Amino acid sequence: MRWVFSIPRLVLLSLLGLPLAGCASFGGGGALVASSAPSDLSGPAASAIAGDMVTKLAEQVGPGSGTIILKPDGTPFGQALETSLKSWGYAVATDQKTKGEKTIPIAYVIESYNGQVLARLSTGSVQLGRAYAATASGASPASPLSVMQRG
Repeated sequence: MRWVFSIPRLVLLSLLGLPLAGCASFGGGGALVASSAPSDLSGPAASAIAGDMVTKLAEQVGPGSGTIILKPDGTPFGQALETSLKSWGYAVATDQKTKGEKTIPIAYVIESYNGQVLARLSTGSVQLGRAYAATASGASPASPLSVMQRG
């Protein structure tokens, strides 16, 4: 089988893989990093991306399998992610104080690059990444899902 890589695709894959190196991952103590997303991402695009990422997260950790601890950034994506998590049956705590047995700290980074939106969702056990083609009316996946599981 012959592999063909274009420069833009190689750059995109490198950018998706760069955060996997640990730049914005969890510290040794399990502390969350600050989540970030651009404030100019449209509400429909933010909802589409959050919905897709939460669906993929549920495949990895199980739907409604614990209380999500989330530090939202006040952007449309942060709000859409919280709504999507709740619709999948997850309890969401934004103040980092929970009394539940199982908690899942989660952080996200959304960045615009070369006309696409790169999305990363991280927990202590799994990190998901994907590129999206976003418009004012929504978003659709523009790359395969990248999954990194931590042991």
